[in-house]
Amino acid sequence: MKLVTFDAGPDTALVGRLDGDTVVGLDVPTTREYFERAGRVPATGRTYPLTDVRLRAPIVPKKFFHTAGNFREHHEDLARVDWSHPVNRGIVFFQNVDAIVGPEDDIVYPANLTRELDYELELAVVIGRPGKFFGAEQAAEHIAGYLVFNDITARDIQRREMESGVFSFSKAIDTFCPIGPYIVTADEIGDPHDLDMELRVNGDVRQKSNTSRMSVSIPQLVAYHSPQIYSAGDIITTGTIAGVAASTPDPFAHYLKPGDVVEAEIEKLGVLRNRVVSWEDAYGTPEPPAGQWA
Repeated sequence: MKLVTFDAGPDTALVGRLDGDTVVGLDVPTTREYFERAGRVPATGRTYPLTDVRLRAPIVPKKFFHTAGNFREHHEDLARVDWSHPVNRGIVFFQNVDAIVGPEDDIVYPANLTRELDYELELAVVIGRPGKFFGAEQAAEHIAGYLVFNDITARDIQRREMESGVFSFSKAIDTFCPIGPYIVTADEIGDPHDLDMELRVNGDVRQKSNTSRMSVSIPQLVAYHSPQIYSAGDIITTGTIAGVAASTPDPFAHYLKPGDVVEAEIEKLGVLRNRVVSWEDAYGTPEPPAGQWA
């Protein structure tokens, strides 16, 4: 099943499931509540052509857990270009859920805050059942589905943060958390450790790998985060793959800029497409100076 949150004319933030090219409305106010009710949700009786709706971020979780350094290739990529700090396995931090945007939403480039806007294609796991302190052998009972995540990162801010060993601000700025285009339930995926991954900027392939290259398996990751207490609808990320702009010989030729279109794709999970826009194009006013926040 593919679960979506969508707008249909004046009706906004509706929940539904995709049935081919049709969205079937579900009688529940949010996708998170869908999981809180263990999927026991009736249809509303209303259907919508997919071409007539606007897909939004499929879920806004209560908690969003980040995992870093889970693809060894990403660490090796950054080490090759002498990145300021190693991205070691086991780095964990929270994402700002208010930074979430959905498919076709704009990523706003705050040029007064950063000049090194990067992309990171990641697989994200959606938790369907609450729990805490369980092992990898119980993890499947808690996994509801998967979606695509693009972990937008301000690398110049991240380098400063990593001096303390922790980073968060660099990834939690408004619009820096695109997810979508829908949640695919676990029963439709089969083995989540064998999915092709590809990220493109303006059609140019920047990242290409497979989930089989994770160092720590998804059940192990889900178990690892469980002492932090899961609620239904929470999200866990699995780390990015090689090919981020910061790891290229000329990062400033590859960092994102206004006008760029980013397509993040994972096999069976669809394409998450977002455009990068300037602050002025997004809000119609000049960008405020960053000194008031620094």
